[in-house]
Amino acid sequence: MAIDRRDFVTRASALAAMGMVSAPVLAAAEAGGDPIADWIVVNALGGLGDPNSPPDGTRSAISQRVLADAHASGVTAINITLGYVAGPEEPFEDTVRDIATTDRMIRDNPRDLIKILSAADIRRAKAEKKVGLLYGFQNCAMLGKDATRVDVFADLGVRVFQLTYNPANLLGDGSMAPENRGLTPFGREVIARLNDRRVMVDLSHSGERTCLDAARASRTPISINHTGCRALTDLPRNKTDAELRLVAERGGFVGIYFMPFLNQSGHASAEDVVAHIDHAVSVCGEDHVGIGTDGTVTQIDDLKVYEAKLAKEIADRRAAGISATGERPDTYPFVVDLRGPDQFRKLARLLEAKGYSPRRVEKILGLNFLRYAETIWDG
Repeated sequence: MAIDRRDFVTRASALAAMGMVSAPVLAAAEAGGDPIADWIVVNALGGLGDPNSPPDGTRSAISQRVLADAHASGVTAINITLGYVAGPEEPFEDTVRDIATTDRMIRDNPRDLIKILSAADIRRAKAEKKVGLLYGFQNCAMLGKDATRVDVFADLGVRVFQLTYNPANLLGDGSMAPENRGLTPFGREVIARLNDRRVMVDLSHSGERTCLDAARASRTPISINHTGCRALTDLPRNKTDAELRLVAERGGFVGIYFMPFLNQSGHASAEDVVAHIDHAVSVCGEDHVGIGTDGTVTQIDDLKVYEAKLAKEIADRRAAGISATGERPDTYPFVVDLRGPDQFRKLARLLEAKGYSPRRVEKILGLNFLRYAETIWDG
């Protein structure tokens, strides 16, 4: 059963009374003149969780606050990262387990969530007022040395395969691999398999040579679901104009993230997000740019408490060899003035204030990803 606006406001009010949902969420639910109310909004890389609570070890549990925040944000679908990214876990087993627990989470919350397998499912999520979850990888280490495992994961519903994380793997070099060697023969074999299964080839963390090689090797358009523009910074995780241009020329999609790498200082603002979107549009054209925030909708309530947790997280990432240039204990992995359930509305207003037409903003917030999904999944 879908949740209509009156039902949602009633539920959000009850949660607010119990202290389980923040005031901005309720305000967003009750506010009139919502600029994104009728739009399909797609976060091409994001999360669905509560950063204020420690993880309980299973993705199958999800709080009412997180669900209320997601509905209040106006998001239609989120590409969530599943499975192995880095660490000591066995990549294949860890990934299969994570997919299974996420499937269960969706089954346990049928009024709120829907699994996205096609572009039509994104439209269905909007029509039924649910939040669509799109299964994606941020590393292909779970494939091992067997490209046919693409079929296993495609059959389990994975629709986005990011080739590498920050370091190198068997497919190619990530953005932090100093050699910048490009795509491997196995990487080419995997891309061919991904093309055959009509799933997305994503190059968000790939090194420049790997990105350019993969874009040329793929028979279908490719994506960079969460990045910034290196022309505005000097950080490896961001993409050069050459990479952005090639993605667009081949019909692909570029999602700008809400991350500290948007500013050389490591303290990014909403103004930086707008600047990177604007630059990407100037390079790629307005039909190939969107958003992939790389963050959650539910915001952190106490930033001072969070700073201590962040310092340990950064230290752990450095020790594991997966930290990116620009990650520091004094910077947040999100944009402080563009977070929480109102983040997409605020971005829409900022882009319109910059002179973007409502139609162009609607493309950036979701229609461009939907068009790309139709090209790949339904093509």
